[in-house]
Amino acid sequence: MAYIGNGVYQFESNLILPAGTTAERPASPVQGSVRFNTTYSAYEGYDGTGWVYLNDVTIPVEYLVIAGGGGGGSAATSGSRAGGGGGAGGLLTGTETVAVSVHYGVFIGAGGAGGSSLGSRGVNGSDSSIFSFLATGGGSGGSSGSTAGSAGGSGGGGSTGGGGGSGTVGQGNNGGGSSATFTTAGGGGGGAGGAGTDNSAGAIAYSSGAPGGVGVTAFGATYAAGGEGGITGGGSQGVIASANTGDGGGGGGNPNGGAGGSGVVILKIPTANSATFSAGVVQTSATVGSYTVYTITAAGASDTVTFS
Repeated sequence: MAYIGNGVYQFESNLILPAGTTAERPASPVQGSVRFNTTYSAYEGYDGTGWVYLNDVTIPVEYLVIAGGGGGGSAATSGSRAGGGGGAGGLLTGTETVAVSVHYGVFIGAGGAGGSSLGSRGVNGSDSSIFSFLATGGGSGGSSGSTAGSAGGSGGGGSTGGGGGSGTVGQGNNGGGSSATFTTAGGGGGGAGGAGTDNSAGAIAYSSGAPGGVGVTAFGATYAAGGEGGITGGGSQGVIASANTGDGGGGGGNPNGGAGGSGVVILKIPTANSATFSAGVVQTSATVGSYTVYTITAAGASDTVTFS
């Protein structure tokens, strides 16, 4: 055994590197320094700017990614041929193993606008994404001018005899259709947890709207519910969905449809780790037991998250 210096010994053909936790890194490291990080069981080196890992280091991340909900369609006139409800934004959830020190793109989709003139359909919600996962924006509700609901994460509800839009497999459900009768409600938008109520037979009259499909409960809240079909007979403007829920907007009856809710991304990681976000990301964090939960409410096309 030979002592080389700076706490380094050489044992015949083996070189024993300094070892310690992340917190025990040198306060003023020299470029080219190499050590073994016992926090991650990984070799790391200082490149003059920061510490970089020399072998793969991964952590488990539980994620929930929800796209923007679709907007509800408008009525033909105030009080007749109500619009269909908007479909919920697509919802994806699971656990992904990710590498530390890698910049992962993250994007939060906007909710679609509601139909804002007589007989105009809503607008589909925008997609949300993180890692390799893309949640599809919710389908828009139909109107008397464009009767069928649009396909999306969950499909939009139909209007004036139109069928409901199709949901995306693994992300959401179909919207409900609507009767062509003047005095019946538009179809309900699909939700992540169930299909929108179908009113093709005209059983739901102007006194109530066809319910949207139910959402899914995760991280203590319910997300991605479908918008209610519009109410005829002098019904109100379609309900505007809350931000960062991915809910579909309500169909209009007097006459405008409601806008869908914007999407959201939620990440849950062990408290031993942390996440760093680019400047454009809006997020909050909370400690839940031995985990940190990050809720991302806004992120643009160039924004990223990095784990350590």
